[in-house]
Parts: sequence; C-alpha cells; structure tokens
Amino acid sequence: MEKLKAGDTAPLFEGTDQNGESRKLTDYAGRKLILYFYPKDNTPGCTAEACSLRDGRDRLREMGFEIVGVSPDSEKSHRNFIEKKSLNFTLLADTDKKIAEAYGVWGEKKFMGRTFMGILRTTFVIDEGGKIERIFDKVRTKDHFEQIVEAYAKNE
Repeated sequence: MEKLKAGDTAPLFEGTDQNGESRKLTDYAGRKLILYFYPKDNTPGCTAEACSLRDGRDRLREMGFEIVGVSPDSEKSHRNFIEKKSLNFTLLADTDKKIAEAYGVWGEKKFMGRTFMGILRTTFVIDEGGKIERIFDKVRTKDHFEQIVEAYAKNE
C-alpha cells in the first residue's frame, strides 16, 4: 500500500467509540478532524499525548478541529482511560486494526532490541472535505497540541 500524504483523500473508516456507538469519517464532514493513532491506553507516551490534546481541546476547537483518538484497545479500556484522565474527546476501538491498516499506521516497530507489529504513532489532520491536510509522524507526545497549533500558525 502506498503511504498516505497531504492532499490524498482520507480513507473512509467506521469503528465503535468508548460507548459502543458507531462512528465514521463522514460523521465529521464539514469539520476539520484531528485523527490521531496511538499504541496503547494508559502507557506513559500515550497518556502524555492524550493529556496534551485534552488540555488544548478548547484552543483546537476555536481553530475548528474535532479530535478522535484511535488505538487497538477495547471500548472498555477506552472508557477507563477517559475516566482516569478526564479526556474530553472520542476514542475509537480498532481491535481488528482495520482503521490503522487503512491509514498505513500498523507496521513493524523496534523497541529494546525486539521487532514486533504495532501502531506507528501518527496524527492525520483531515479537512472539511475529507482530504488529508497534514500528517504528523514525528509526534511530540508531551506537547502535541502545541505542535499542531504551531504548524497551523505558520500558515496563517
């Protein structure tokens, strides 16, 4: 599969959120969407990233963005993560990794000398018309919200 790039049409997806409700890309038509993929609920890097987006959500909303996180964790795991960290956005349970595969973020990783398959931490910004506007593949977990704001401030 060819790697997605800015300007490409975002792959359609459908998944279930932390409450078991169906969510799909078309639900966000007419709005900008920050679709971020992360490896696992309640791990240090993923928690830092989620909390950065939580703390910056009001500013991102002012800029017209909705936020949706995606990981292979279950709906129940997402509910616990949201409650524990007071997250204020939707998390999709991609247990079969279909969404991650559609976006090309399920792949080989190396950690502590081991090679394994997992989520390649990546954020896609999708515009109101369903096109990929920007891709962050070098995510600064502790200040990801600021990373997005800075990238858009350069274009204003």
